[in-house]
This record gives sequence, C-alpha cells and structure tokens, in this order.
Amino acid sequence: MAPRKVRVERLIAVLGAAVLILGVLLLWLVTRDGGLGGGEPSAADRARAQLSEHIGPDAVVRYTETGRRRAICGYVSDQQGRLVVFISRPNRILLETDPLKAEFDEMLRDVCPGFLTRAPNVGGGARR
Repeated sequence: MAPRKVRVERLIAVLGAAVLILGVLLLWLVTRDGGLGGGEPSAADRARAQLSEHIGPDAVVRYTETGRRRAICGYVSDQQGRLVVFISRPNRILLETDPLKAEFDEMLRDVCPGFLTRAPNVGGGARR
C-alpha cells in the first residue's frame, strides 16, 4: 500500500475554513452581552461593593438614586447605625463624613442635583 499524500490545495482550504470558523466564534463571543469579561456590574451593585469595601461588610444601602454621568447617590447605614449620604462614581466613592466636605458638596450638586433639596411629601394629599 502506498502512503497517502495530502494535497497542498486541500490543506489550505481546510485551514482557511478553520480560521474562518474560529473568527466567527470569536466575533460572537466578543459581541454578545457580557463579552469576554462578563460585563460591567450595575451601578447599584458597584455602589454596594465600594461601600462594603470602604465601610465594611455590614454596610446596608438604604436608598439609591441615579445621578448624572454614571453616578449613584444614596444613603447607607454605617457601623453605628447612622444614615450617611454617599456618592458612588465608577472609580470613586465619597461619603458626607469624609474630610473633603467641600468636594463632596460640589460633587453632590454636580452629579445629583436636587438629591437633598426636595421637600418630603408630607400629608400625601391630592395636587391642586
């Protein structure tokens, strides 16, 4: 029996098809929702992770409000049970108890206008 020869043209066609299939598979993996990295967590999940790292694992987020430029403003309970206002940005977390009070106030006005200025809805009556 003579040894079987693989023709170069057939080898090139098979390898070309394999490269195309792998390219389509890679393109599908990158363009689906999570992509290869698993996607970005939601803003509320990001804020919870930042707060548990900054305050501790017992930090409880009480209220959140979506601000401008991917910011989240809200209230968190600290270790003493006090409510503390926070601003969560993708790369930073600021609390009202931080020493940079002027920077916190400026960022609060910038990314969450009206967060602490709205009057509470007391009485719950109908609008006139």
